[in-house]
Amino acid sequence: MSLPHIDLLYSLSGLCVGFLVGLTGVGGGSLMTPILVLLFGIHPAAAVGTDLLYASATKTAGTLVHGLKGSVDWLVTLRLAAGSVPAATITLLLLHRYGMDTPHGNQLIQTVLGAALLITATALVFRPQLAAFAARHRKEQTQARTMTLTIVTGAVLGALVTLTSVGAGAIGVTVLLLLYPALPVSRIVGSDIAHAVPLTLLAGAGHWLLGSVNWSLLLSLLTGSLPGIVIGSLLASRAPEALLRNLLAATLTLVGVRLVLA
Repeated sequence: MSLPHIDLLYSLSGLCVGFLVGLTGVGGGSLMTPILVLLFGIHPAAAVGTDLLYASATKTAGTLVHGLKGSVDWLVTLRLAAGSVPAATITLLLLHRYGMDTPHGNQLIQTVLGAALLITATALVFRPQLAAFAARHRKEQTQARTMTLTIVTGAVLGALVTLTSVGAGAIGVTVLLLLYPALPVSRIVGSDIAHAVPLTLLAGAGHWLLGSVNWSLLLSLLTGSLPGIVIGSLLASRAPEALLRNLLAATLTLVGVRLVLA
């Protein structure tokens, strides 16, 4: 087996995506997977599998930072994982059973990916309004109900992320804002990032066993994205957050429509 090599064009893409992730907090899968599929012509299954392991590496670094800052609610993370890990496992078994390299499997991944991007774009645009609505209309609900809804959210994210590598960022944070309106946003973001580590690692390992991971591509992406995330994070406080969020949402909408109609 030949050793993986670094492709500078992929590294440059990783640098740009990592910079935007650090700047805006939007999940890398929402940006990287469509770039790999539409711009570089990577097979959707290979793009998803590679991006999942790419995400697990970058999310691990993010979790360490949030963990040291004390901005992770481990109970919320555990509840999400209780739903996402079994759902990801079932999704991987179904992918193994029905195959990913068939035209039908390829079209399914591409269509669901496009739909996930459209949902992500909607979540980005309306996240502030949804958070304000949840805060204004917060009702007393039992811990059991909140726990159940969090586990269900994890299950949906587990299936979606395993199939498309998209959803653990913008969608997950938006739903958590509605379920835990009293929790500081920084702890919601930290908990969502921490939850993404076992999810993307499990899903990525499953795709690796299914043969849909390109190691040279993965190494090239990480070479660019890790410094990109650091630079973006350092500049995040100076960025026009609302403008960037809306521009990203518009871009994801266009790409999502393109994938769904392809």
